[in-house]
Amino acid sequence: MFRALGDLVAYEWLGLSADDQLGQAVQFFVMDVVQIFVLLGVVIYLMGLLRTLVSSERVREYVQGKPKWMARSLAIILGALTPFCSCSSVPLFIGFVEAGVPLGVTYSFLIASPMINEIALVMLISLLGWEVALLYLLAGLVVAYVGGVLMEKLKPERWVEDYVWKIQMGEVAGYVPDNSLRGRHQNAVAEVKEIFRRIWKWVLVGIALGALFHGYVPQQWVETYLAGDQAWWSVPAAVLLGIPLYSNAVGVIPLIEAMLGKGVPIGTALALMMSIAALSLPELIILRKVVKWPALIWFAGILAVAFMLVGWLFNFIFV
Repeated sequence: MFRALGDLVAYEWLGLSADDQLGQAVQFFVMDVVQIFVLLGVVIYLMGLLRTLVSSERVREYVQGKPKWMARSLAIILGALTPFCSCSSVPLFIGFVEAGVPLGVTYSFLIASPMINEIALVMLISLLGWEVALLYLLAGLVVAYVGGVLMEKLKPERWVEDYVWKIQMGEVAGYVPDNSLRGRHQNAVAEVKEIFRRIWKWVLVGIALGALFHGYVPQQWVETYLAGDQAWWSVPAAVLLGIPLYSNAVGVIPLIEAMLGKGVPIGTALALMMSIAALSLPELIILRKVVKWPALIWFAGILAVAFMLVGWLFNFIFV
C-alpha cells in the first residue's frame, strides 16, 4: 500500500521516471514518510496506553534499594520500555544519584533507554524480520548490562560534578495520575503529540537522507567500498559517522533501509543506528553537564567498542 502510494505520487502525479535517480528518491521519500508516520502513530499510542503507570519517578522507585544485579536488570528493562532520550539524561542522572542508585546501574539505564526503542524494534521487524529485531534487542540488553558493569569498575563517582551531589530533586506534589480508560486514552494521545513534536523533523531528515542514498548512491560504489571483503572497516566508520549526527533509532531507520537496499551489510547499518541513538555528540554534550571529561571519554569509548563488536558479529552471522 505504501509503495503504491509512493509510485502514484512520484511516477503519475509528478511524472517522474522509475529509471531516473530523482524519481527513485522521491518515490522512496513519499513511501517512507507515510509508512513511518502511520507506524509511529499506532505504536506510540499503544505503548502510551501501557506506559501511563511508568514515570521517571517510578523508575527510580523500582530501582532504589534493590540488589545490584537486580537493580541493573530492572534499569535496563525500564530503559527499554520508557521513551526517555538524551534530552532526559541530566534530570534522570540527578534523580538516580539522589535516590542512591549506583552509578553503574544509572549508566546501564542511560545506554538502554535511547538504544532499545520499541518503536524502532517494530519497524525493524517490518523491515528485516523478527529474527534480526530480536538479535538487535538482545545485543542492546548485553551492551547496556556490560557497559554499566565496566563503568562501575572505573569508580565513576569521582567524576561526577560536585553540584550534582548537592541537588535535592524532591517529589512532584499534588499530581494524581488518571488511570481510568478515558484518562489513559488522553495520556496516550498526548504522548503521540509530544513525541511527534519532538522527533518529526529528525524523522524527515532521516527519510530525506535515506531517499538520497537510495536514489543517488551507485550500487557499484556500495559493493566496492561498503560490502564484500571491504566490509570490516565499514563498521568502525559507521560508528564514527553516527557520533556527530543527532536523531534517534526511529529517525535513522529510513537511512538504514536505504543502505540495506543497496547491499550495505546488516552489521554496518545497525552500527550506524546504535551510534546515532546512544552515542551522538548532542547526548555527550548534555552528559558533560553532570560528569567530568574522564567519565565521558570512558563512556563513549566503551560504547564505541561495543557497537563495533556487535556490528562485526551481525555481519558475520548474516554474511
